[in-house]
Amino acid sequence: MIAIHKSDSGFHPRWVAYCEKSNIPFKMVDCLSTDLINQLSDCDALMWHHSQNNPSHLIIAKQILFAVQQAGLVVFPDFNTAWHFDDKVGQKYLLEALKIPLVKSHVFYNKTDALQWIKQTTFPKVFKLRGGAGSANVKLVHNTSQAMRIVTKAYGRGFSNYDAWSNLKEIWRKWRLGKTNGSNLLKATIRIVYKPAYSRIAGKEIGYVYFQDFITNNDHDIRVIVIGDKAFAIKRMVRKNDFRASGSGNIKYEKSNFSDEVIRMGFDIHNKLKGQCTAMDFVFEKGVPEVVEISFGFVKEVYDPCSGYWDKDLIWYEGKFEPYGWMVELVQKQIQTKNA
Repeated sequence: MIAIHKSDSGFHPRWVAYCEKSNIPFKMVDCLSTDLINQLSDCDALMWHHSQNNPSHLIIAKQILFAVQQAGLVVFPDFNTAWHFDDKVGQKYLLEALKIPLVKSHVFYNKTDALQWIKQTTFPKVFKLRGGAGSANVKLVHNTSQAMRIVTKAYGRGFSNYDAWSNLKEIWRKWRLGKTNGSNLLKATIRIVYKPAYSRIAGKEIGYVYFQDFITNNDHDIRVIVIGDKAFAIKRMVRKNDFRASGSGNIKYEKSNFSDEVIRMGFDIHNKLKGQCTAMDFVFEKGVPEVVEISFGFVKEVYDPCSGYWDKDLIWYEGKFEPYGWMVELVQKQIQTKNA
């Protein structure tokens, strides 16, 4: 029996639909209920697509999943898949330790070291907070003085997880392009004064600074998602007069946009991480792909137009596919392995 968190958001509705279609036994549970462990008493697995924008998930999602995994159930996402979720600093150490090509990254935990590095390095650099999706909390730093102001703030009052003005600017851009509605624009305006709940719970980001080298002449990035032994990808073009591609909404899906090299690298990285699902963002340094960051989650509607997928031998399968079913099948296989 597979337990699925009761939610209409994220992957959950697709998991439920696949289980119903395939006659796979499942039950709905409330992962945020105090009696969750009792709810799981007749289950072999738990599937929960937790999000960085949900305040309750921020508090406890990883801990619940890893506790259930340690108790012997199969979980999705499991520890290898999700411990580094929404933690770019953690990802830096993980990717470096596994010798995975990462855009050169620099993190400092005291002001003196950060300022000394700033005086010696070259610009521009990209400043990031640990968390955030869709290019949130990502800024291009053009010079030494701008970097020093960031460091002063990082070791002073700190940074909010939610940049209200930048978010309003981004929603305004999408509204002008017809890619969002007036309701979202109104919400973004209100949040200038009233921050979202997840931001209040997460608190300030303080006591560290994280920079990545700026890779020039990239007008796009490539996101490769590997689930088990299958992969699919999208090409995201950067925003106009900007350097960020994630969240731009300008996406290309045709197979011709993706080289065998970047897809093969996606499989290699996924295998090194030993997880269930890996979404990798690549930019290109003189034509060579380097990872910007990784995740397990993604916005499902963005990938519905994908024109096909690859298997581990890089054989291409044209047409629609069901990646959320792949996740369920992967969990089933893990249950069978555990019970063998």
